[in-house]
Amino acid sequence: MKPPIPVVLACGLALSASVASASGPTTPEQKHLQPNAPRTITVSEADTPPVVRAGVLQSTLILLPAEEKVANVFAGDTVDWVFDGGHVASRFVSIKPKLTNSTTDVHIVSDHGNEYTLQLQEVSGDDDPHFDSKIFIAPGDKAAKDRLAELPVFVPATELDKVKQEAAAAQAAQAVTLKLERTQEEAFRSQYPGSLHFDYTWDKSKGKELGLEQIWRDDKFTYLRGSFRKRPPSMK
Repeated sequence: MKPPIPVVLACGLALSASVASASGPTTPEQKHLQPNAPRTITVSEADTPPVVRAGVLQSTLILLPAEEKVANVFAGDTVDWVFDGGHVASRFVSIKPKLTNSTTDVHIVSDHGNEYTLQLQEVSGDDDPHFDSKIFIAPGDKAAKDRLAELPVFVPATELDKVKQEAAAAQAAQAVTLKLERTQEEAFRSQYPGSLHFDYTWDKSKGKELGLEQIWRDDKFTYLRGSFRKRPPSMK
């Protein structure tokens, strides 16, 4: 009797492996995050910082009141979160989490001296797949509201550099103008005597009675010098 060939056994092992693979644990699909409609949150120093829902690979835009611009941003976690205020001073701050289920806080200081603290939460692991795409900040304290009507107390570095450049350009332009005026004045002083004409003749005795001492003219006017008791007659 020939020994059995282990084909059935091999097939059985293969089948068992296939069944085990099919019945084993599966990796759940990652949720597709959906943006919430833009909303306004009120920030007050006496209240708990409001929570902003953020999502991995998504950007959440924070907008300060229209009267304010971002002066500085401080965050607890700058490794797993990205904060971008742009290269030009504005009222916008963009936040992006790089790690799921992470949290951190962010403190935004405005050019009017107001401070806004927010709690950030990455929500891709939540049952609710919605994240905040745009958040409008409103000050909740009276003092913060009053500061909106005042002049800024902080000047962003970009604006300060711009003001310095404009001031330097204005000073340079003023220096050029003053130099041109001095040049023109010196030219006028050197040329003006040549434009004077002392070619008037008059009766010296009558002129003496009137107090007239000299008469001359330039390209525009006629001049009289003397000590007049009354207005001299018009000269023709």
